[in-house]
Amino acid sequence: MTYRLLPEWYPQDGIQLTWPRPDGDWAHMLARIEATLERIVIATTRFQRVLICVPDELTQQRITTTFDAYGVPASRLQLIVAPTDDTWARDHGPISVIDAQGQMLMLDYTFTGWGGKFPAERDNRLTQWLAEAGVWACPLATRNLVLEGGGIETDGEGTLLTTEACLLNPNRNPTLSREDVEAQLAQDFGIDRVLWLVNGHLEGDDTDSHIDTLARFCDPTTIAYVRCDDPNDPHYPALAAMEQELQAFRQRNGERYRLIALPWPQACFDPDDGHRLPATYANFLIINQAVLVPTYGDPADVTALHALASAFPEHTLIPIECVSVIRQHGSLHCLTMQLPQGTLTQSTFPATAIC
Repeated sequence: MTYRLLPEWYPQDGIQLTWPRPDGDWAHMLARIEATLERIVIATTRFQRVLICVPDELTQQRITTTFDAYGVPASRLQLIVAPTDDTWARDHGPISVIDAQGQMLMLDYTFTGWGGKFPAERDNRLTQWLAEAGVWACPLATRNLVLEGGGIETDGEGTLLTTEACLLNPNRNPTLSREDVEAQLAQDFGIDRVLWLVNGHLEGDDTDSHIDTLARFCDPTTIAYVRCDDPNDPHYPALAAMEQELQAFRQRNGERYRLIALPWPQACFDPDDGHRLPATYANFLIINQAVLVPTYGDPADVTALHALASAFPEHTLIPIECVSVIRQHGSLHCLTMQLPQGTLTQSTFPATAIC
């Protein structure tokens, strides 16, 4: 059976979020990150459903009350208590593919906390656990390949965009060559072209240059990417080299891609220890009829929104302030995983399930 990896703009049943644990990495700023997640939920439920994995019954009851007070339709909000390590659903969530008959399949890849940097056993188990709880409406297949959703982008037509720094990193699949990785991706995703970026990184990024922090497909012919215009910024050389790589890429028909440069926000630093944080406008989320855009209280926010408006003229753009999110080295897209049409059960599954 041949499957095709779906682009993010494919119609969705909903998105998946993983709510932070009170005793997790967000404990010192729990109220702040919860406020950001609440904004994501309120914005998304205007258009589709949101599945939230919550750490315990108390959290489930509390946020149910909160969203009821906000007027979020109960039919679009689905909570399930599940064991987790952290909040980055983009990287521990399922990756969806479709066959020629329109049948969906979810792929569950191995998640190791970005090459063993952080605990990830519960997050790695989460997709299978949700399958056992009856959440998914389609089959689930497990893969041994270490792969995170934030590390890949597709045009939905057989082309994959990714970075060497992530997919070829020895901390992911050390025994596999580039050819081995490409062969596995071709088998799983039905792709026949991989566009490899050699350059590009963000300080404070734990993911080894996930593509969703750097360059994103907006449609099969358009790529939005981060550009640094400050020659004195340490990012400038690598991002300038990345821009040249993107300019050299060609579509399947030989035409250049339409490239949309996203602005470079002012440097953001952690208030506790002063290290630089990975603020990027490339970490936007495409949902049904809307695009959620991370903002940072920066003058470049407006420029970024205008740039993405040109890429998504048929979508409503919704800014989501993400200053708190980058404190833990991710942003909006990293917190979410889209669930394409046909992946969520249509009946209301239990609000609470205990493992």
